Amino acid sequence: MKLFILLSTTLLLAACSAAASNPSVSRSTAAVPLLKDYGPAPELTNTVWLNIDHPLRLSELRGKVVLLEMWTFDCINCQHVIPALKSWYQKYADQGLVIIANHFPEFSYEADLNNLKQAVERLGIPYPVAQDNSGATWNAYANQYWPAMYLIDKMGHIRYKSIGEGGYEQTEAAIQSLLAETYPVSR
Repeated sequence: MKLFILLSTTLLLAACSAAASNPSVSRSTAAVPLLKDYGPAPELTNTVWLNIDHPLRLSELRGKVVLLEMWTFDCINCQHVIPALKSWYQKYADQGLVIIANHFPEFSYEADLNNLKQAVERLGIPYPVAQDNSGATWNAYANQYWPAMYLIDKMGHIRYKSIGEGGYEQTEAAIQSLLAETYPVSR
């Protein structure tokens, strides 16, 4: 068994090394995940929003790709994800990507709206932030982790999930793939 694992690891490392040194291999194509359909995304019911003048509803965002992030402002892992989210917002908002940060507090001081406003300002978050103190959105998605990201396609279906930090290339490839889909998508 140990020999099999050693040989498998050696072959995998050799393949990765060959792909990395071969400019004809497209890294973004190799990183495109299989985008399973997890079914319709639960509607957003949040009433308190920052960085936008009205509540967003998924039903009004058909034809757009939505990245819904579950986060809380004092979570260090959530803070580490923010640069990637800001980069995607800058790159893809004009192409139809909508990023929504659903803030579900872990601690009582994170539930304070003024503290949330200060954190959004301090962290330089430019995309819409929904306050979810009751956990309505968090629970509707049966979410259990900070941070977690859900990609919702143009038809309103969850097509990709990511938990924790990392996997940014794969997530960006999924964003690109969903943006390239036509609307309405025939399934």
